[in-house]
Amino acid sequence: YLQLPADLTKMHLTDNPHPQVTHVPSSQSGCSIASDSGSSSLSDIYQATESEMGDVDLTGLPEAPVDSEDEEEEEDEDIDRTSDPLLGRDVVRECLEKEPADKTDDDIEQLLEFMHQLPAFANMTMSVRRELCSVMIFEVVEQAGAIILEDGQELDSWYVILNGTVEISYPDGKSESLCMGNSFGITPSLEKQYMNGVVRTKVDDCQFVCIAQQDYWRILNHVEKNTHKVEEEGEIVMVKEHRELDRSGTRKGHIVIKATPERLIMHLIEEHSIVDPTYIEDFLLTYRTFLTSPLEVGNKLLEWFTVDSLRDKVTRVVLLWVNNHFNDFEGDPAMTRFLEEFEKNLENTKMKGHLRLLNIACAAKAKWRQITLQKPSRDSPLFFSLLGGSDKGFGIFVETVEVGSKAAEAGLKRGDQV
Repeated sequence: YLQLPADLTKMHLTDNPHPQVTHVPSSQSGCSIASDSGSSSLSDIYQATESEMGDVDLTGLPEAPVDSEDEEEEEDEDIDRTSDPLLGRDVVRECLEKEPADKTDDDIEQLLEFMHQLPAFANMTMSVRRELCSVMIFEVVEQAGAIILEDGQELDSWYVILNGTVEISYPDGKSESLCMGNSFGITPSLEKQYMNGVVRTKVDDCQFVCIAQQDYWRILNHVEKNTHKVEEEGEIVMVKEHRELDRSGTRKGHIVIKATPERLIMHLIEEHSIVDPTYIEDFLLTYRTFLTSPLEVGNKLLEWFTVDSLRDKVTRVVLLWVNNHFNDFEGDPAMTRFLEEFEKNLENTKMKGHLRLLNIACAAKAKWRQITLQKPSRDSPLFFSLLGGSDKGFGIFVETVEVGSKAAEAGLKRGDQV
């Protein structure tokens, strides 16, 4: 059985050296798409493509069974157990029923994994959720119609619904239903607060987590003090949070938790904190959720490349982008043109080492394709030109493709190796 590592951040595309290019049947070529989800560093790019392996001769090795049937059955049972959502909820409930002082780090991680899915915790940082999980108390109301809070009652906790539904009946006659993941109760303040309306359960077995007012205020107020807001023209464009990764205080700094798309792009070439070393990789993995086109990033990188002091940083971003997400370029003609322009810029500035790394990364990530071109007659033009061959000492490559031609429509691109 092939199993993913528990920590996906440790899964590098280039942990194994790339073998020399061999033909992959079309029925298997889909497997290579999965490689786009990992990430790797520049040293990985260089190391993976420098050490090439030839064909491995396995003749003469004794054959042995890999897994017995008993082991297969045990693994199937393990998979069934871990994939059972009810079992997962039982584990969470065991953690919830412990007193805050008795919760271990593993308990808090289990709670964190469950709580981050709930809307009430959606806009909170990971550190805030973790602290809230360490102090939350579990409560169950078994009967439907039970009143949890009376109108005008002094509030002392923040409630999040884990199971069931509650109804809030307001004095003006309006009512509101809240279900799993919704919250009610106090706001993060030490001032006295009173309930507006009556809160009662609508179904049996309603389950809640409660966080005391003092703890709720302390955790959220502490985070507010630890945040740094960057303003431009009177508007907040970026929010950073101060974090310490160890008690010695040597690994501390600010990590970006929120920003405008423009500011996130700009941060690619700014200095990154010691607590945020994978910002570029994270950005390249997630930009699709807040940008309409990758060219928004590509055009800014080409603009910054003209600045001497930013050139190395821009090149690092592009190399990581090509190595970790080559599909962004291979499947988009506009991004292919961006890559060609960037390659020319490297040639013009005589950055031969970086150019070589770019070529290595492109060669390592490229996939086999079959392209069919039909000509009306033998003498019709091909609309593309080739470079290389045995007399040149290297392979045959497509040098140019006429824009808008049949060759371009068929998917032929500059740099393709025949």
